[in-house]
Amino acid sequence: MKELAPRNRTITLNKGELSALKHKFYKLEKMSSIDDIKGKVICQDLFLCMHYLPEKSIDLLIVDPPYNLNKEFNETRFKKMHFKDYYNWVDSWLSVLISKVKDTGTIYVCCDWQSSSAIEMVLKKYLFVRNRITWEREKGRGAKTNWKNCSEDIWFATKSKDYVFNVEDVKITRRVIAPYRDENGNPKDWKETENGNFRVSFPSNLWTDITIPFWSMPENTDHPTQKPEKLIAKLILASSNEGDLVFDPFCGSGTTLVVAKKLNREFCGIEIDEYYCALSLKRIELAEIYNSIQGYHEGVFWERNTLNKQAPKSSSNIELNGDNQYEINFG
Repeated sequence: MKELAPRNRTITLNKGELSALKHKFYKLEKMSSIDDIKGKVICQDLFLCMHYLPEKSIDLLIVDPPYNLNKEFNETRFKKMHFKDYYNWVDSWLSVLISKVKDTGTIYVCCDWQSSSAIEMVLKKYLFVRNRITWEREKGRGAKTNWKNCSEDIWFATKSKDYVFNVEDVKITRRVIAPYRDENGNPKDWKETENGNFRVSFPSNLWTDITIPFWSMPENTDHPTQKPEKLIAKLILASSNEGDLVFDPFCGSGTTLVVAKKLNREFCGIEIDEYYCALSLKRIELAEIYNSIQGYHEGVFWERNTLNKQAPKSSSNIELNGDNQYEINFG
């Protein structure tokens, strides 16, 4: 394993960890029950196993599929398609997965501007489309002949008009720059504290306070399209309750599963790449000890850079080695 800089906290795997974690992979080869899949990382091609998932078992489906771009994911490569072909590809798996979601369930699908319209069309074919979240992705390459692409979309849909939305759980605490007071000099719609002035705001569909994982963050991995834990936490808290089953059919490095665990939800995911499956399992193990989510503290979402929590330096079975890497003792 390549030696990283002292402050680099990227989660990686050595050969011993990869070998040990492979024994924990799960496969679906027959119809399964909810108890069969809870807490599992299913290491398979989605198209070979999705039909074996139990019907109407998922409370929250979070999907982060390959966008319609040429992209390499370790040993897997996705090739850009014609719009109609991408639409049909999305329909081929989403139509099956929808039957696995409860009638009161919610579906979120991540995408970029090039894949957004195709995904919207497929969702409208089967579901009630409620909204489109747009979030600022501050990383991105500049372009001399176009606008820099620094946003992504998340479509929000439900199977019925009866669904979960915990608005109080996803309000955000923002710093008040120009506080307004009433005629008696009292704060109006904000609170005055020793650490500054803050207002609790309703969540909107425009998110500008998300930090993409980078090398010094304890959630960072080498997955090329890893989603931030804070981003996924907002979806899970808003659209599920503790004990609900959260499912991710393209789970990559396991962010959805890890956040679900940290927020006391049941979880399951499918991923075709063995390295990323093992990485997901390692992160799930780490979540047993380090269950903090950056930007979310004691049940409150804080605006970026208003509250910082540090990861623990060590634990009984998960610790930082000399290279500041998290290491799990499987013995």
